Amino acid sequence: MKKALLPLLAGVAFVAFSGTAHAADGQCGDVSIAEMNWASAGVAAQVDKLILEKGYGCNVELVAGDTMPTFTSMTEKGEPDIAPELWVNAVKIALDNAVEEDKLVIAAEILSEGGVEGWWIPKTIAEANNIKTVEDALAHPELFPGGEDDDKGAIFTCPSGWACQPITNNMAKARNAEEKGFEVVDPGSAAGLDGSIAKAFAREEGWLGYYWAPTAILGKYEMVMLDREVEHDAEAWDTCIVKDDCADPKPNEWRRSDVFTIVTKEFSEENAVAMDYLKARQWDNTTVGKVLAWMTDEQGTNEDGAIHFIENYEELWSKWVSPEVAAKIKG
Repeated sequence: MKKALLPLLAGVAFVAFSGTAHAADGQCGDVSIAEMNWASAGVAAQVDKLILEKGYGCNVELVAGDTMPTFTSMTEKGEPDIAPELWVNAVKIALDNAVEEDKLVIAAEILSEGGVEGWWIPKTIAEANNIKTVEDALAHPELFPGGEDDDKGAIFTCPSGWACQPITNNMAKARNAEEKGFEVVDPGSAAGLDGSIAKAFAREEGWLGYYWAPTAILGKYEMVMLDREVEHDAEAWDTCIVKDDCADPKPNEWRRSDVFTIVTKEFSEENAVAMDYLKARQWDNTTVGKVLAWMTDEQGTNEDGAIHFIENYEELWSKWVSPEVAAKIKG
């Protein structure tokens, strides 16, 4: 992991140098941004569009994107210019190579905490029962209903077909959850998983299961992630935890997902104005979750979410730009 990140860090260093060397040109021009097809990345693209257009006078075009197609297009064709939120674990080796070959450059780590996965419970339940770890929760099956067997606690996993389902199943097996009075519950769909959380909060009941951040659900409902009390073991993860047929899983920590803004090398050299912004732009999962929750409640688009963010989180985004640029955006 450390070796893999060296090229990324080198890319960050290059961005800092590039922004300094070319800041004098003061021009922005045409910019293409990938609007990825998941909520947090979609809002990030719209925030970038708004700030670059209103603050820097850029001419921004948004293009539909997804992780692999966008990464491949940026590497092979040099377009689009920017991928605001790329979960780099999925393309780590290829991204390292692209940075070394001077095709791509790493800007800010847009999610300051990275993408987060784990087992969560309501904050009220955690505080009322002094539950901080997975083992603390597994000692109280009576607090976490929701399965078919009323005498057992429920651990909600993600739906069939998602990579997190065998991971959750294996992690429950590694903790002897069944012997401790729990059953693993498949919610059937993403909507079913979200609905199980909403139902638990409406009834003021406990809920235990897999989720990830940043998301609208964790922006709307106050949850805490349980401490797994172990380090991440990459070898055990790859050879056992992620597999359906893992015979003897051991407790493991979720692999942290690094989430960076990626730009083409040509763009980084020719557009110092935008790069100065992109190397500073970073937000936390809690903020993103709140924006996504607002969008869900208001049935808002990505653009609506971006405007809501600019109107309500000036203390955060104003740190990404100069006072002069901030004034233009507010105007």
